[in-house]
Amino acid sequence: MLVSTPILAPLVVLVAWSMVMWLWMYLTRLPAMKAANMKPDPQAPSGQQMNTLPAQVRWKADNYNHLMEQPTVFYAIVLALALLGQGDGINLTLAWAYVGIRIVHSLLQALVNKIEVRFVLFFLSSLALIGLTINALRTVF
Repeated sequence: MLVSTPILAPLVVLVAWSMVMWLWMYLTRLPAMKAANMKPDPQAPSGQQMNTLPAQVRWKADNYNHLMEQPTVFYAIVLALALLGQGDGINLTLAWAYVGIRIVHSLLQALVNKIEVRFVLFFLSSLALIGLTINALRTVF
């Protein structure tokens, strides 16, 4: 029997946000490729062709890639907490904080890409993730 737990909501929101970034990436990348008369070349070194696109176009793809990195750890720890029956209280707050900060990070990177501010946001989201991990460790052990 499956039991719903509130901590699954931020997980689903971050997945949905990742799909928003995926769509935004292609809605900007495909017109930029067309404007540059770019033909995808499978023989080109990895990333070389895309690096010729304007930075504002590449930022969306860079952020989408970032959403496929550390958030995978978030998904795993949130699922673990849900299975452990620890999907509320401080864990729920930390999960929402992580998701909110990652969304702000995405918007910042996709629109203006201020690296110093992005680093602060990444650091803060990492602290939330560390908190979730410590809470899961305390529950398991």
